[in-house]
Amino acid sequence: MRTKDEAAVRAGRALRLVLLIALALLFLIPFYLLVRNGLSSERDITSPEWTFFPSELRWSNVRELFDDTSVPFARSLLNSALIAVATTLGTLVLASLAGYGLARIPYRHANKVFYAFLGTLMVPAAVTFVPSFVLVSSLGWISTLRGLIVPTLFSAFACFVFRQYFLGFPRELEDAAQVDGLGYWRTYWRIVVPNARPVFAAVGTIVFIGAWNSFLWPLVIGQDRDAWTVQVALSSFTTSQVIRLHELFIAAAVSILPLLVVFLCFQRWIVAGVERSGIDD
Repeated sequence: MRTKDEAAVRAGRALRLVLLIALALLFLIPFYLLVRNGLSSERDITSPEWTFFPSELRWSNVRELFDDTSVPFARSLLNSALIAVATTLGTLVLASLAGYGLARIPYRHANKVFYAFLGTLMVPAAVTFVPSFVLVSSLGWISTLRGLIVPTLFSAFACFVFRQYFLGFPRELEDAAQVDGLGYWRTYWRIVVPNARPVFAAVGTIVFIGAWNSFLWPLVIGQDRDAWTVQVALSSFTTSQVIRLHELFIAAAVSILPLLVVFLCFQRWIVAGVERSGIDD
């Protein structure tokens, strides 16, 4: 009997292992296609006879991508990096301060303000897009980093996550800080922030990925080529006259490398931070 149970356990583990391997391979297929086609010639990409590997690995495609004068891809990568980092840092500061204030500072209208924040999440982005563009244009921020960064710093979702997390934050730590003479500001910076790293890492990762992948706003605001982001640069490889497939694929492969690095470094914090934020008061 015991032998049968052990055999069943082994069979279950083997089945789970096979299933996980199959799912991992399915997950890796898009990355394989990006690298395979990015290092291929146009003939290998469009050939009716599919091969798992191109007839020749053309590493020169990478050099061709960055030497292409019609698409400033290196500049676009730099712009995306600056925008994503600045947006992430700014959102973390503003949203965490707002969330901490709503969760901890006594104010009789705090819940009303919080519900107003949540109400903004129900407004479609298309409704505020035109007014935001008119405002940025009137400020003279077209094709500037300010126009690309500042309007994206205010995230109701991030504020919601921080507020929920701070509601469950141990009050004893804050009470001890106040006994030592710290106010709300110094308590936030010296006690709360160092002990809230999981939620900061989780929200920061989500905001960074969203800022890096943003397309419509940078497309409209970054009208000059020097203000292009990597997503806008990717779209320029596809025109009504020609589609440069090998450059498009290798550019897409290069553009996701920063996201992979960020995700691999902070993936454990994403789940931990969201779990600790909770959704109940």
